[in-house]
Amino acid sequence: MTSTVATRGPVRVVGTGLLGASVGLALTTRGVEVVLHDPSRTALALARDVGAGRPATPDDAPPALVVVAAPPDVTADVVLAELAAFPDAVVTDVASVKGSVLDELRAAGADLTRYVGSHPMAGRERSGPAAAVPELFVGRPWVVADSGTSSAAALLAVRALAVDLGAVPVDMEATAHDAAVAVVSHVPQVVSSLVASRLRDASDQALGLAGQGLRDVTRLASSDPALWTSILAANADAVRGVLRDLRGDLDVVIAALDRAAAATGPETVELGALAAIAQTVADGNAGAARIPGKHGGAPRTYEVVTALVPDTPGELARLLADVGDAGVNLEDLRLEHSAGRPVGMASMWVLPGRSEHLEAELSARGWRLVS
Repeated sequence: MTSTVATRGPVRVVGTGLLGASVGLALTTRGVEVVLHDPSRTALALARDVGAGRPATPDDAPPALVVVAAPPDVTADVVLAELAAFPDAVVTDVASVKGSVLDELRAAGADLTRYVGSHPMAGRERSGPAAAVPELFVGRPWVVADSGTSSAAALLAVRALAVDLGAVPVDMEATAHDAAVAVVSHVPQVVSSLVASRLRDASDQALGLAGQGLRDVTRLASSDPALWTSILAANADAVRGVLRDLRGDLDVVIAALDRAAAATGPETVELGALAAIAQTVADGNAGAARIPGKHGGAPRTYEVVTALVPDTPGELARLLADVGDAGVNLEDLRLEHSAGRPVGMASMWVLPGRSEHLEAELSARGWRLVS
């Protein structure tokens, strides 16, 4: 398969971490010539070895498009250098912060007609070129942020890049983007890290009680500290605003719990304390219900069927094959391991009205279901 971004020369990718190497992999699989640059020779060699492209040389043809995949604190400097080195190229960056980068470029007098900020809303818990996958961007939003003077050709090139990589272009202004990612990405990272940090002093006995809920909340806590320090510092204004609001919400809950702790029984809890706690949980329900559903569509209600899966080779594959034989499509799947037991619980989300049929089919095939 060929790509629209390959029409005027190679694509140059600067920075071969997870995002840069994944961009390179996705383009090379589509027949696009990709040249790579990274100040780390080790990262550059690894990106080459995983198939993300080849190291740049002085004899390379000028690129039509440059993709800068550098940490936010150096992104503007790298973009400036690339704009100067390749005066006919469109330059975009994939940093997770857009406003501060644009401000630095504008202050430096950069040619913003050839610059378009962008941000693929995709990632993994692992980092580096070894974690790169060509499908990383498939079905994911890819923000395209006009510099204010970006040319139509530059905007088209970046939108084409997103489409070629399977993403969905979303036009956003830089500051609106930063406010949005503060809520949906940056603050969740901080909260996940804070909750996980409470586990440092937890007893082994307490950790032995951990279930899927704790794993879900702390999943992001394995992220790279250096990268996230750069991201949070670059988006400090937007993030601190959300965190201040969150601190206010926590103060309400703490005050309600103080009143509950001082009571001698449920009937003596100060008026309004229990309502404040319930309202916090209800507000969370309302917020969670707004998260887009499958493939980014409108949220939907599903039914869940849970089966016990022996922790032995081939059993999960057998379960999925039986679901397929039952003629039921899985909308989502979650596997949770039972503490101290050689089984897992596979929770399968299906469309309303399909759960009874699936339960009957799986029971007939010998699967033990969890009510």
